[in-house]
Amino acid sequence: MKLRQPTDFLILEALEDKGRNVATNLAAHTGKSRKNINTRLPVLEDYGLVEKIGPAERSGLYEISSTGKAALVYQDQYDEADDFEDLIEGPSAGDLDQDADSQAAFVRGENGDVDDENVNADADE
Repeated sequence: MKLRQPTDFLILEALEDKGRNVATNLAAHTGKSRKNINTRLPVLEDYGLVEKIGPAERSGLYEISSTGKAALVYQDQYDEADDFEDLIEGPSAGDLDQDADSQAAFVRGENGDVDDENVNADADE
């Protein structure tokens, strides 16, 4: 993911602050040219940061996605992050499932690393 600063973040901020919008209005909100905004919106859509919404396919109406909102949260880390896309997407669903399983086992009192006999022996002493 290669973002243009500050333009891309200005677009995301405008969409978050003002809600769904079209390039003409976004140009006014960001101070960037409409041509520049029209060039960047499809790129941001490809990255999953904005979504093109109806009613018509060619309406040019966009809104910020949840990934776009995450990009704004981590905006100050863009230059330092080795992989900004991984940073804003967070852990994968597989990682979450594994963590949830581990947490559920812990809550149930299951712990594969502890020998139940040793625990009971310690309790008797």
